[in-house]
Amino acid sequence: MRIPLPVLQSVQCWLPQTETWLYTQVRFLPTTVESTVVCERTANLDQFAFPRIRCLAEAPAWARFGDRVVRKLGLRHHLEFVVAAGRRSRARVLHSHFGVVGWRDLGVASRLRLAHAVTFYGVDVRYYPQSDARWYARYQAMFERVDVVLCEGPFMGQSIVDLGCPEEKVRVHHLGVDLSAIPFAPLPWRRGQPLRVLLSGSFREKKGFPDAIEALGRIRDEVELEITIIGDEHGLPSTVVEKRRILDAIARNQLEARTRLLGYQPYRVVMDEASRHHVFLSPSVTASDGDTEGGAPVSLIEMSAAGLVCVSTTHADIPGVVRHEKTGLLANEHDVDGLASHLRWLLAHPERWEDLRAAARAHIEAEFDASRQGERLAAIYHEIAERRV
Repeated sequence: MRIPLPVLQSVQCWLPQTETWLYTQVRFLPTTVESTVVCERTANLDQFAFPRIRCLAEAPAWARFGDRVVRKLGLRHHLEFVVAAGRRSRARVLHSHFGVVGWRDLGVASRLRLAHAVTFYGVDVRYYPQSDARWYARYQAMFERVDVVLCEGPFMGQSIVDLGCPEEKVRVHHLGVDLSAIPFAPLPWRRGQPLRVLLSGSFREKKGFPDAIEALGRIRDEVELEITIIGDEHGLPSTVVEKRRILDAIARNQLEARTRLLGYQPYRVVMDEASRHHVFLSPSVTASDGDTEGGAPVSLIEMSAAGLVCVSTTHADIPGVVRHEKTGLLANEHDVDGLASHLRWLLAHPERWEDLRAAARAHIEAEFDASRQGERLAAIYHEIAERRV
């Protein structure tokens, strides 16, 4: 029997509700891999339980004190804690989730002589380098030393190459979803019925919620609308500003009586709401501060799998998830007229919904199934570990 490959999964927090996809990624690794999560803090463990978690916040007082000292010196924090976790688990591979974590973990990989994989998820591709120029040099140092850099699609891959990563180190690895937990149960719609539209995500500029609301406002006299928005601001000033923009758009378009604002919700609630809606509207954009999806929102994968008709944008790697006029409909970024036109087309052609939905589910099953992606990720771990032997 093959001994499982020990892998250290390094994250800042295990786990925000908005990062369900990371839980799925680790949980669906096959038995040929044994993961240990190492993090600074934990959250929502009732939803994201995992058998092997090493958390700095729960470490002995001396370890927390050492971490504070290192932070004050401006060095990479909690290195010693991660090194100890790696030794305890006998790790052979370190997988750093997010580029900024990958740079922080360079010392860990060096000290333990680990094969090192880093996955970029979006905010780390453009936002951090544009907000702090030091990240360009940091990423250069990281790209030279890591074994492989993973990303969600070719658009993000090229963006990482543009940051200076050797092309041969970049690999596209789609994030998977648990299809066994997402029944394909499209909600039928007929003319004369309310059109139920779902929006879901953090209140960040890149999600494009104001554009979605403006587009819905343009068809409000053509169909009875029932709109549900799941998400909220999360304390950062930019998200507070975005929430005000969203609320102003709802008021300006006279959609208050037609809109439910549910705030953040657990994953099970999000998917339960999905089963009650016809359309998922997700018009992502490049934010004014450079923040992007990088790849594509996992919510688009999940909603496509569930049987909602997805209307989105050509932003980043979204066209790899939603194929225009084959599995859903895409407009250009900030093209409110285009979004409204797509919604009108759906209202005029309900007989085409079944083909779109079936094609979307088939595409997700082929490219984004969590079990299949877990096997593919395990193969990458084994490959880079064997190089270090």
